[in-house]
Amino acid sequence: MSSASRTNFDVIVIGAGSIGAPTAFSLAKAGFKTLVIDKFPSVGQGSSKRAIGGIRATHSDPAKIRLCLRSIDIFSNWQAEYGDDIDWQKGGYTFVAFREDEEKSLKNLLNIQQQFGLNISWLNKQDFLEVVPDINPENLVGGTYSPEDGSASPLLATHAFYNQATRLGAEFHFNETLLEIIVKNGKITAIITDQGVYNCKTVINAAGPWARQVGELVRMVVPVDPDSHEAAITESVAPFLKPMVVDIRPGPGSSNFYFYQHSTGQIIFCITPKPNIWGYNVEETSEFLPMVAKRMIEVMPRLKNIRVRRTWRGLYPMTPDGFPIVGWSKEVEGFLLAAGTCGQGFMLGPGLGELLTRIIQDQLSESDKEILPFLSPYRDFSGQELLK
Repeated sequence: MSSASRTNFDVIVIGAGSIGAPTAFSLAKAGFKTLVIDKFPSVGQGSSKRAIGGIRATHSDPAKIRLCLRSIDIFSNWQAEYGDDIDWQKGGYTFVAFREDEEKSLKNLLNIQQQFGLNISWLNKQDFLEVVPDINPENLVGGTYSPEDGSASPLLATHAFYNQATRLGAEFHFNETLLEIIVKNGKITAIITDQGVYNCKTVINAAGPWARQVGELVRMVVPVDPDSHEAAITESVAPFLKPMVVDIRPGPGSSNFYFYQHSTGQIIFCITPKPNIWGYNVEETSEFLPMVAKRMIEVMPRLKNIRVRRTWRGLYPMTPDGFPIVGWSKEVEGFLLAAGTCGQGFMLGPGLGELLTRIIQDQLSESDKEILPFLSPYRDFSGQELLK
């Protein structure tokens, strides 16, 4: 930290990832003196760089639907507005059904999804095959299709938010570790890091898989635990697949999996392990590729001859019910939670950054007031997100 650096800020954000970077951009745009603290060497080096880039508003609850609809609006218009190529693709999302169980679940969600503004429809078998011609037609019932969902590069996008935030005056301190949050008379007054003391009235916990540890600094239990998920990317092949394909059927060792074709022609895919793999281990395993390959080839036989180039593993900051935790602490004034995005931080980030700014400004819209109870840190966590 240079002697010229400021020590007084309106808001300090902990974490420069898929939530912290767009939040800093939104705060700086609104005129707040903003500091972002991150223990990693540069922006997006925690879980963000391990995301596969999918962006969907296809969720089962109004909060995530509305936040992600706004995120899609921001992502899709970013290059035109700011000039940064973030590799946005509007390929859509499909949730495929091969059994009555998935057909029933997906159809039951359509009303609430459409009610809250999502452009989504049910496709019968023939219509689904028109959208995804290479899907295995055997036992295919159909599926949902939301054409306005898409994908972008997590690193390009996070860097774009970082660049624009710094242009607007936000400061980012990398390789710096939060040690203490100073609370006096129940109010946040400052933070202490391994490199300095910074005064502020508001701290945003956007620490991803490390949100629980940040909460402990103000003696608040933040029910977020990291869950390891593996992903992979193939060699490039000629374009043949537009939307993300999601298969929500449970299988041995997994509860679902999903894949799409990147603009480079590579297939990127990920699997949701079952049971969860709790902890901070990001070393890839030998079990992942045989498990997911079998499932993918069953769903799309054409994939069987494509060679895999690389696998990796990232952390999903999970909550007990699969919904994010967003809102003020009741115990400590000035402690704002933006945690537990359950592996969907990249798609939630831009919309959530704007929401956090309105929360701090005390300028909530009627829509905000409607969705915040779904995200409250003080909900009972007994429900379950159906499209994790």
